[in-house]
Amino acid sequence: MSASDTTASKQQVVDDLYAESAHWHLNTGEETIHAKRMGGHWRNLKWLAASFWIIYFIGPYFQWGDRQAVLFDIPNRQFHILGATILPQDFWMLSLTLLFFALLLAVATALAGRVYCGFFCFQTVWTDVFTWLEEKLEGNPVKRRKLEKEPLNGRKIRIKITKHLIWLLISVLTGISFVAWFYDAFDLWRDIFTLQAGSVAFGTIALFTVGTYVLAGYMREQACFWLCPYARIQGVMIDKTTVVPSYDFHRGEPRGRIKKGQPEEERTTGDCVDCKQCIAVCPTGVDIRHGQQEGCIMCALCIDACDEVMEKVGRPTGLIRYESFESLEANKKPVPLYKRPRVWVYSAIMTLALAGIAYGLTSLAPLEIKVIHDRQPLFVLQSDGSIQNKYTVKILNKMTNDLPVTISAEGLDGLILVDADQVTTARRGKVTPRTVFVRVPQEKLTAESLPIIFKVRGERDGEVLENSRTSVFIGPKR
Repeated sequence: MSASDTTASKQQVVDDLYAESAHWHLNTGEETIHAKRMGGHWRNLKWLAASFWIIYFIGPYFQWGDRQAVLFDIPNRQFHILGATILPQDFWMLSLTLLFFALLLAVATALAGRVYCGFFCFQTVWTDVFTWLEEKLEGNPVKRRKLEKEPLNGRKIRIKITKHLIWLLISVLTGISFVAWFYDAFDLWRDIFTLQAGSVAFGTIALFTVGTYVLAGYMREQACFWLCPYARIQGVMIDKTTVVPSYDFHRGEPRGRIKKGQPEEERTTGDCVDCKQCIAVCPTGVDIRHGQQEGCIMCALCIDACDEVMEKVGRPTGLIRYESFESLEANKKPVPLYKRPRVWVYSAIMTLALAGIAYGLTSLAPLEIKVIHDRQPLFVLQSDGSIQNKYTVKILNKMTNDLPVTISAEGLDGLILVDADQVTTARRGKVTPRTVFVRVPQEKLTAESLPIIFKVRGERDGEVLENSRTSVFIGPKR
């Protein structure tokens, strides 16, 4: 190879590098992205996934008996979920629940990339709603860009004020809806209008209002780039077997615009017509044709846009599709799910977490009892020759009303519980202690330490509620 050929080859490499670097552009907020809206399969799925957030707004207004169906009552340290009341003693179930959803997110990412970001994330959903309203008021992306450049006039001021007022209304409702999960919803509205809600409630509503308005209205995709930690760690959760929105470069390259009158059999270009519709619909402005990038939230809207263009020009759909890099690069079928160790590990831990949650919910008792044996003294010899032990019985009432209960003991011959007929009022949502004395004739004791069973019993609406706990009865050494 001559020196001139070598120089030309090196120059071509440099030119290719510079040409490639031009595509790796990250919008750092210097421009507002006005994504084009197109219908399609993935857009419909995106709206369907977003509709789950309706529960966030209407959930606090459902009632269960005489109270809110789901209420996280932090001041009273009670979580009411339908008919179950979870107290701090049962918070291990909350840990398992958080573990389950964390692993579910990891599994979803390992299998299908950032599908949570693209379809379920509140930042994505709220931004989508805000930009949808923006399009209804200001028009398509071309009209919106034109309106931005217009000087202030009556029409522009009217449109902008209307848009921002609606955004603020949604933001305020977002804040109120959040607080309503921790504060009886109907009482909250009353206390808001009478200014009796308190500084914590008003502060939280204000925080969510400002956060929603700024993040969804102004920052938009910048929140995904710079604020969201999940966007940063996704790289270690995705591998070549992960199915993500991908551009089939085997089919698409070399790109080329459609030449009028050219027969299909004479075409020398790939299927990509370089229409840039995939970029136009992307909420973060990513060009999917240059591979996976930090800005891609995998919402699959580029798939809808490309499929629509392919149908119009009479070419097969699927030029952009959910596919793994392994399949695209090697042009082979993806590895089945059951051959991926990560899937098995995640699934096993999730199953154990679900089993623990199910066990906890099914074993929740409205009454719980704990018995503490008095250590000083371990026993007392009575004047009649019997042995007396002192206990502190702690009764946990998980219900929303006070409950009269009685305490009994059994398990030893001749056992006498002092004041066995005394009724104790177990306070709702709290631990009620009571000191009790148990006496047993000395001749009935066959060992220094013997098991004894304490029972607590109450009645609610004709239903008998009871629980028991085993302790020990201690006597003299034999």
